[in-house]
Amino acid sequence: MRDLPFTLDQLRILKAIIKEGSFKKAADSLYVSQPAISLQIQSLEKQLNIPLFERTSKKATLTEAGNLLLRYGGRILALCEETCRALEDIQNLQGGSLVIGASQTTGTYLMPRLIGLFRQRYPQVSVQLQVHSTRLISWSVANGQIDLAVIGGEVPNELKDILKITSYAEDELALILPTSHTFSKVTNIQKEDLYRLRFIALDTQSTIRKVIDKILHQHDIDSSRFKIEMELNSIEAIKNAVQSGLGAAFVSVSAIAKELELGIIHWAKIKNVTIKRMLSIIVHPNRYKSKAAETFSKEILTLFVTPNQNQIFFD
Repeated sequence: MRDLPFTLDQLRILKAIIKEGSFKKAADSLYVSQPAISLQIQSLEKQLNIPLFERTSKKATLTEAGNLLLRYGGRILALCEETCRALEDIQNLQGGSLVIGASQTTGTYLMPRLIGLFRQRYPQVSVQLQVHSTRLISWSVANGQIDLAVIGGEVPNELKDILKITSYAEDELALILPTSHTFSKVTNIQKEDLYRLRFIALDTQSTIRKVIDKILHQHDIDSSRFKIEMELNSIEAIKNAVQSGLGAAFVSVSAIAKELELGIIHWAKIKNVTIKRMLSIIVHPNRYKSKAAETFSKEILTLFVTPNQNQIFFD
């Protein structure tokens, strides 16, 4: 076998340049000088005997050959990382790493507690949590950048045959109101009462809002008839707005455990309606599953699920 015309360091540099958008920013991210980055790229182009970057553009723009090398280089680097983690597993969780993904609400309110428990048991294992939209997390799992993920949205259609999707637990959605609201004094409200409320919601492009709208529709509740008082970009902002008396909102129960305990918001129950969504665990079945990922799945993910009911609960 002939010698390879590139090194792993050169592939890392190429990946960093495109990720950061320039040679200078790539050099900063890799803690090397910009001239050193430039020399490595020049050497790589000389070894391959083909240009990788367009020289007419001020921005770091790849040629067709550059894009090809970037695509295959990413796969090579991912496989190298997978190999290193497999070797680390031989030490029986006395080291190694675990990369977990989660969609927004799950990643903000549930996963930190689970990761904390895991770190208490296995402090030698390095754990990284990535929180993004369900779509981005799904692609990261498919590309081998994330070991496993817990999501509340729907996996993109093009990945459903690639990823293993397992139902994890039901996450109830709560209608929250200011404690001063009239409806906070009654046991249940009617579905028709929802159309009299002023709502605070995430923006219309939010995955979480789309999921909530879909579930409400399944219960014959037309969210398009809601009076949307304002749209905010985070669950925390929505909770604060509700506490301030600005309106009502639907949020995951997992997001309001502390507020309910403190009695600073009211969870309004809708008569004969319980609104739930299914959380799912996604993994890539054809990629190496580290011992850390396997242990996290078996020992930790089961801790916050009610036996026989598959519903998230909090102490």
